[in-house]
Amino acid sequence: MKHYIAPLLLVAVSAPSFASELKVSVELPRLDVAEYHKPYVAVWIENDSNKVVSNLAVWYDLDMRNNEGEKWLKDMRQWWRRTGRNLDLPVDGMSGATRGPGTHQMRFSLEQAQLQSLPAGNYRLRVEAAREVGGRELINLPFTWPQTKATTFKQAGNSELGAISFTINP
Repeated sequence: MKHYIAPLLLVAVSAPSFASELKVSVELPRLDVAEYHKPYVAVWIENDSNKVVSNLAVWYDLDMRNNEGEKWLKDMRQWWRRTGRNLDLPVDGMSGATRGPGTHQMRFSLEQAQLQSLPAGNYRLRVEAAREVGGRELINLPFTWPQTKATTFKQAGNSELGAISFTINP
């Protein structure tokens, strides 16, 4: 009986990690520059026709008076042209404050409206970052929907973004 307790306990502890979800990890590297500003970051999903099907996150300076932080969102050019300029910001559940260097995790339930209605097809998770007195970088992670098993997609940035990964747990 003792031999069965450890495996059962392991299954019980790990079961929540297999919930139907999309996990996104965004690394913002620590840059050795004279004037560092936290980057604005947008995370979204596009189909193979370059149409935005879901905005997942946009991090920008929410604390500036008179919503002045919004005027710099256009520096994330791809996101801005595809969807940003058509949004009424801040968007509840999507907008958030800028983040400093480190790895930042996000989780989205596959039952959320923007993910639940995705038709089968080819998509890209896109992550774009732009920083004042800095650069701009865009990462594309292609994937096929739906996935039948847990799958992780990874890519590393070169300047404004570090390691980007996302996992689909169907």
